[in-house]
Amino acid sequence: MCLSIPSQVVSIDEKNNTCIVDTMGTQREASLDIFKEKIEIGDYVLIHIGYVMNKISKEHAQESLELYQQMVEAIQREDEDA
Repeated sequence: MCLSIPSQVVSIDEKNNTCIVDTMGTQREASLDIFKEKIEIGDYVLIHIGYVMNKISKEHAQESLELYQQMVEAIQREDEDA
């Protein structure tokens, strides 16, 4: 199963065709080599194996992040009850 968490673009390196994204507080580099649309700082993207694959709306990203947070909290409750 593959779960893609929305990430927000925080910087863009045009020379190396990469960007830095923030995924729920963790920053990492992602390649723009196979993504042909223009992205800007503040955009939300989906990443797979280190490559930006898709750009999504802020509303869709926030909805997905809220659902992901609910899943994390449910797993934590299960661990506490075990």
